[in-house]
Amino acid sequence: MKPLEDLLVLEFSQYMSGPLAGLKLADLGARIIKVEPPVTGEGGRNIDIKGMYVDDNSLLFHTINRNKESYVANLKVEEDFQKVENLIARADVMTHNFRPGVMESLGLDYKRVNKINPQIVYAEISGYGTDGPWSGKPGQDLLIQAMSGLTYLSGDRGDLPTPFGLSVIDILCGNYLVQGILASLVQRGKTNEGAHVEISLLETALDLQFEVITTFLNDGGKLPNRAKQGNAHAYLGAPYGIYKTVNGYLALAMTGLDKLGKIVGLESLGDYSDKDYFDRRDEIMDKLRAVFKTKSTDEWLAQLEPADIWCADVKGYKEFLNHKAYQILDMDQTLELTNGKELTTTRCPIRIDEKRFFSSIAAPQLGEHTKGIDKEFALDMTYEENIHEVKEN
Repeated sequence: MKPLEDLLVLEFSQYMSGPLAGLKLADLGARIIKVEPPVTGEGGRNIDIKGMYVDDNSLLFHTINRNKESYVANLKVEEDFQKVENLIARADVMTHNFRPGVMESLGLDYKRVNKINPQIVYAEISGYGTDGPWSGKPGQDLLIQAMSGLTYLSGDRGDLPTPFGLSVIDILCGNYLVQGILASLVQRGKTNEGAHVEISLLETALDLQFEVITTFLNDGGKLPNRAKQGNAHAYLGAPYGIYKTVNGYLALAMTGLDKLGKIVGLESLGDYSDKDYFDRRDEIMDKLRAVFKTKSTDEWLAQLEPADIWCADVKGYKEFLNHKAYQILDMDQTLELTNGKELTTTRCPIRIDEKRFFSSIAAPQLGEHTKGIDKEFALDMTYEENIHEVKEN
């Protein structure tokens, strides 16, 4: 049995952050019903990632919506709205990531939903919070990275502002929403009352940078200073970074320069003070670059690792995913698509009591489960009849 079995979650979310929260809950056993508009479904069904589509839906949609059910409802039609109200009355959790004001206009804001079901955990994601001068802006991952200062941490000093190469804010925000949901469910177990969970993409971006923002706030407001080349952290000193070797690259983490210098044949590194590690970072890294480019990555690893120097070779996906270190994790899982084909993706990374969590259920076709859900929950009842049955049960 998975830990969240018998937990019913209604997902009104779209694109990445909200559906990712649903994915994480589904991996742990929750039942996720995606409430989608007719014809088009949620917007994520058509997000183009490398032009790849599966079963007429984008590969991205399949990646973050596996193991869910799809229920189609036009919330502007009274009959459909009533059915959704009846579903809400039976749910444990409800999520959405629409801009502020959208759910209010649909009649499904927290106050309304709480009246329908006082025990529900209502969890929402916004771009920039519900108030303030940016609240109406589109909450999109790249835009949040750009506006929060994050793009001045990656890349080298001479580079343009450099964003992460993945939707890091969306992904982290979805995980934060799960934390809030689970905490509220624990609280509900004590109080028998639901809760209103709120998080924004912007707050997520700020928390992601808590280490460097704290440094900025307590260091006289000095701006991030990326290394000239091989930058890996704008606030850490040498030798922290990436170095070219004869046949690849070598990553070096924190280590004492005196010890490192003796191993690589640069005794002069021992002359630098602790303060020099950052203040003279580029000078030190230039010296190391000249040395590391004289041997292969494997040769350097053979010297550095036995001396307990924190280092690693820099691998691409092809090399890493075929390595035993990846294979022993058993991260792959196969989804069974409705057209009889299969799709390979990664599993939930969590293990509980030594058990890994797998599921072969692919993302749903639009409206695939509507009729079954109508029948299971008797959604054709009037709202009053349904509420009475919920209270009786």
